[in-house]
Amino acid sequence: MSTGARRSDPRRQLGNTGEDAAAAWYLARGYDVVDRNWRVREGEIDLIVRRASTLVFCEVKTRSSDRFGSPVEAVTSVKQRRLRKLAMLWLEAHRGTRCELRFDVASVTPGGDKPAVDVVENAF
Repeated sequence: MSTGARRSDPRRQLGNTGEDAAAAWYLARGYDVVDRNWRVREGEIDLIVRRASTLVFCEVKTRSSDRFGSPVEAVTSVKQRRLRKLAMLWLEAHRGTRCELRFDVASVTPGGDKPAVDVVENAF
């Protein structure tokens, strides 16, 4: 599949919109975006942000509706374990990072001019 085809994928566009909205939510609250879409063979971390001594690994779930449940419900125990493993891999790759860790889930629903963002802090 060509790069152009991936960019025009409506699901990818929806996901990018959600990640942008979640990043803006954190920035508005004084966080710095440390990394986005950090990928390794084992998976991807959507958003990593930091404020003071707290480093947050955030899973962003964007849905166009709640027809199949809320976005937060999509972060199963299997996904939580994978995110913890990915966080440890990120920390190994960024040696010297000392901080408190937190795992959030950002639930994003597009609508009107501005997507609705609901962040569950310390979700797991």
